[in-house]
Formats: sequence, structure tokens, C-alpha cells
Amino acid sequence: MKTKILETATELFLNLGFKSVTMDDLSEHMGISKKTIYAHFENKTDLVDQCTMGLFHTISHGIDCICDLGKNPIEELYEIKKLAYHYLKNEKASPQFQLKKYYPAIYNKLHQKQYEIMKDCVVENIRRGIEMGIYRENLNVEFVALIYFTGVTSIKDESLFPKARFTQTELMDMYLEYHLRGIVTPKGRTILNNIINSNHE
Repeated sequence: MKTKILETATELFLNLGFKSVTMDDLSEHMGISKKTIYAHFENKTDLVDQCTMGLFHTISHGIDCICDLGKNPIEELYEIKKLAYHYLKNEKASPQFQLKKYYPAIYNKLHQKQYEIMKDCVVENIRRGIEMGIYRENLNVEFVALIYFTGVTSIKDESLFPKARFTQTELMDMYLEYHLRGIVTPKGRTILNNIINSNHE
């Protein structure tokens, strides 16, 4: 039952926002009593924390699996982007914004964990790309990794990128291309263009 509650709550939070969904909403949606929910979770903050961390670990595991496939670094980043979009495609209520505003301690914990995972992943991605000759060899690897993480985080800020002007898919596509065009060699540019062209077909 706990797993079912987590799955349902995560879906509702992504669709409606962390603040908007109440424990009453969740119990009514699932057709169970609030007492059943509280048998597994101390309070709503505990539920939000476990949902957030659960989704984080699911996506992190997916990223690890993609990295284990041994794809070239440019393809790897596009596969990770697809994975993230698959899990976050139903976002309709700026869950990151609500998390930051109403559950800052959980947001900060998530942000730090995202940073640790992404930094390691991107640093390794850049190093492999340089070794393969598809990224420029004069890159400052740590700087590029930090800038990439900062950008990925910033495009979720609706005050900077309002949904009325940009969809999340457009932002992810444009940002990834922006990042890669700044670091690829001519050889890497050919791979990148082929991926972009195939995605548009």
C-alpha cells in the first residue's frame, strides 16, 4: 500500500503541485482513509520528502543504466534528456517552484543530490568526449560541468522562462543543443547534427 500511495502522490504532485494537493485530496483520489496514509507517513512533509527522493532515485538509476550502455557522449546526453522528459512530462504546476517555496529544506536536499549526481555524470561525459575527439580538448571540464548544471536548473525557473513562451520540451532541446554546440569539435558537430536531424524527421 505504501508503494501505491507514493506512486499516486507523486503523480498528483507533478500534475497539481506540492502545495495544491492535500492529504484529503489524496485519500479521496485513492478511495482510502487518511488514517491509512498516516499509517505509512508521519505527515504531508514526510510524504513530499519520500515522493521527491523516490523520483530522484528512479531517475538516477535510469541515468546510471544509460551511462552503462557505452554510447558516445553526445548520444548519451540525448538519452538522458529523453529519460528526464519521460518522468517529468506530466508537470503542469511548476512542482520545482512549489517545492522551493513551501518545502525549502526538501528542495535544498534534492538540489544538492542532483548536483552531486549530475556533476559526476557530466564530468565523465566531457572527459570521454575529449578522449574520443568529439569535444574540444582545451575545455575546463569542471567549469563546463558546473555551467551545464546551472543551466539545467535555471530553465525550470518560470520567472525566467514562462510556460506561455516556452514548453519544457523546447527548453530541454534548445539548452542541450546550446551546451553541445559550445564544446563539440567538427567531428562532434557532425554527430550532433545527425541526431538533431533524425529527431526532426
